Amino acid sequence: MGLITRAVPPPPLYDLLAVPEDEAVAGAELAMKDNATTGLFTGQVFTLENVTLSEDEDPAEAARKLADDGIRLIIANLAAADLLKVADAVKDKGVVVFNVGASDDDLRGEKCRADVFHIAPSRAMLTDALAQFLAVKRWSKLFLVVGPNAGDQLYAEALRRSAKKFGLKIVADKPWTFGPLARDRSDSITRSDALVFSRGVDADVIVVADEANDFGNYIPFRTFEPRLVVGTQGLTASTWHPAQDAWGSAQLQSRFLRNSNRVMRPADYQAWLAARMVGEAATRTRSADPDVIAKYLRAPDFNIAAFKGVPLSIRPWDQQVRQPLLIAQPLGIVGVAPEEGFLHQRTPLDTLGADERETKCRLN
Repeated sequence: MGLITRAVPPPPLYDLLAVPEDEAVAGAELAMKDNATTGLFTGQVFTLENVTLSEDEDPAEAARKLADDGIRLIIANLAAADLLKVADAVKDKGVVVFNVGASDDDLRGEKCRADVFHIAPSRAMLTDALAQFLAVKRWSKLFLVVGPNAGDQLYAEALRRSAKKFGLKIVADKPWTFGPLARDRSDSITRSDALVFSRGVDADVIVVADEANDFGNYIPFRTFEPRLVVGTQGLTASTWHPAQDAWGSAQLQSRFLRNSNRVMRPADYQAWLAARMVGEAATRTRSADPDVIAKYLRAPDFNIAAFKGVPLSIRPWDQQVRQPLLIAQPLGIVGVAPEEGFLHQRTPLDTLGADERETKCRLN
């Protein structure tokens, strides 16, 4: 397998939320060790070729080089635009791509590709998970605060759809205009303005759309009225969390910690899952042929155990992995979505994200 990722730029200041240099890579490497254990009994050998791109390097060229070297299974921990470049560069080379980094909904919609499997959750899945939790708690009045970045706008769009889907009401929808106060970690003169920002809004919770961590962590306990904070900060939805220890996952957490000397992050889990899916398919089919592996993953009876309490599978209409999502505060798990009571004709997991009748994806 190959793995393509971008080099993590060094933070300008000491950063509590700095992304590890080996994010995703460490998860894939652990999965390859897991695959190798099974390979001892099946006569299969699993190797990983890691390509870390600098800021100006072309991901399409990197993907073509991997394909020319005979690698037909590529994990991509990349932004949406780079992911599409990779998929389109190798679409005629029989390569299967696993998206572990991009949550953009249009990658599962009008920009979907038949040779791309999505391990990372879509934004719609993330916001649906939070909306289900809020609906169960009956915290139905939302104050949405939206950052200036493109990802913030996309997250906010997904949140608005989720609120409508699950009967929640957005009572205020405001842009954040006070700059990156959380990243600056300063008591600037705008602090009083930011505090007054929320005054007079009758809301149960503040929902923050701040994917860059610029201001979301500044809001808790600085509002005029007492307000819970959810969204990209505060109470969040994700595939993985350091506090996750149910369903045997403590052993995965421990092995990752021993292997990498840090806690497992969502991107690590997603890369681990992608490599384990390939390992499972290769073991079951006794084949390394990417077409055989992709066909096995697309089969209606495919599933894989992944420390989530239920088997994970793949949605045939957009090739998104369906899986439970963890609802967590910084140091603890609060809930798991889908919540009890949210039903679906196939599986409750399909209450998260775009359903088959809603999809704009046309796989060719």
